[in-house]
Amino acid sequence: MLKVHQLIKHFGGIKAVDGISFEVRPGECVALIGPNGAGKSTCFACIAGQHQPSSGSMTWDGQPLNGLKPGARLRQGVARTFQVAQVFEALTVLQNVQLATQAYIGPQAISGFKKLAVQSVDSSHALLEQTGLAAVAHRDVLSLPYGAKKRLELAIALAAHPRLLLLDEPAAGLESQERASLMQLVKSLAAQNMAVLYTEHNMDAVAGVADRVMVLMEGSLAAQGSFEEISSDSLVRSRYLGQGTLDA
Repeated sequence: MLKVHQLIKHFGGIKAVDGISFEVRPGECVALIGPNGAGKSTCFACIAGQHQPSSGSMTWDGQPLNGLKPGARLRQGVARTFQVAQVFEALTVLQNVQLATQAYIGPQAISGFKKLAVQSVDSSHALLEQTGLAAVAHRDVLSLPYGAKKRLELAIALAAHPRLLLLDEPAAGLESQERASLMQLVKSLAAQNMAVLYTEHNMDAVAGVADRVMVLMEGSLAAQGSFEEISSDSLVRSRYLGQGTLDA
């Protein structure tokens, strides 16, 4: 499981994250939410490897994550996506996944784009089928709608066979129907015994999806529980949900 213990991150005199502790178990889909400046993006970046914490510990499957770069975390089974989809727009959808699959095998497995067409074809098609992209496998990514690019980024992350999946606002920029469809896919990944932790500001991407919701405020964990439990929490309602805005 993912264990975060007394995580602290300072930026000068600002405590962006102030002693957060939590766990995410395999098979769980956990949402990390909170108002602007709550510290959730910083917390997420520490776990993913973009920030090094000021203090505290993070372990995955009993192995320490502190000090590991994102590539090393990927080799330990920790993959992530970004708020703005990070994909190769000059390639086709299939080539993106083939390239990610070959990169996971090892740099020596990437032998140039001329041979990419015959590399990891079956496994890449299987990932496109899983993420609902099989019909656009041979389209250039540049021509795809944004929702498809978000799905493609997820397929790229899954190419590393992660056991812990970190998703930074997976539903950002999507229409409500697209959000619902993508988040059901995310929920199905947790059902396959994957640990999923995601940040989100669209509450319809949290309700009915997350098994547990953690609410950060001013760098601290203010509440956690089911969506129904945190929605009825007086502090959360008065300082976040009750403000009439779901922006995070």
